[in-house]
Amino acid sequence: MIRCIIVDDEPLALHVLEDYISKIPFLHLVKATTNPIEALTLVQEKEADLVFLDVQMPELTGIQFLKIANGKAKVILTTAYPQYALEGYELDVIDYLLKPIAFDRFFKAVQKAQAVLQPAAVKPVAVAESSPQKPQQEFLSDFIFIKTEHKIQKVYLNDILLIEGLKDYISIFTPAERIITLQNMKKMEDALPAKYFIRVHKSYIVSINKIDSIERSRIFIGDKIIPVGDTYRDEFFKIIDGKNV
Repeated sequence: MIRCIIVDDEPLALHVLEDYISKIPFLHLVKATTNPIEALTLVQEKEADLVFLDVQMPELTGIQFLKIANGKAKVILTTAYPQYALEGYELDVIDYLLKPIAFDRFFKAVQKAQAVLQPAAVKPVAVAESSPQKPQQEFLSDFIFIKTEHKIQKVYLNDILLIEGLKDYISIFTPAERIITLQNMKKMEDALPAKYFIRVHKSYIVSINKIDSIERSRIFIGDKIIPVGDTYRDEFFKIIDGKNV
């Protein structure tokens, strides 16, 4: 069992995470508290393996907590303030959850924690020896940071549906939101794994995993219709034909 502590100055946030932890068989809740000093004492006494840590707290901020704890427990940050993400990762947090936290996103974070704290419990993903590409499980937990107007935002590759070019900007579409960033399509294309993403038009990159259907030269992803450009058609359909049964 992974021993957990929740630290948050909002009782409602404590209740949500308590409920989520109760649903995960390999997690054991040691303490849920609004007092970061109490939690820090438990960490220093090695009574916890994993801390769900709020960033903005009156007595001690999450970042200060991390620095004092000095790696004695692994940490998943929970906050409504995305601007602390970069600093959190520099301090070696396992993940960064933005409130309100959905259960599926919480589950992804604790799976990452389990992989670090209980590596023997995580089943390895079989990969063909001839394939140099990342295994699917690694892709599911991989991410990029996107700089938007007011913040640096973490985006999981598995959440990306498609990317649309808009002159000097691009829009990244996920099931939850549309993220706009000052970037060019070529640089974004180079940053994405070719096994999972393909350029299909001068203005579009799509996630192959997210394609619902293809009709003539149109790709359907949810309610989005993406054209396949003449320049990209042959390469796109070569990949699709390779997946036909």
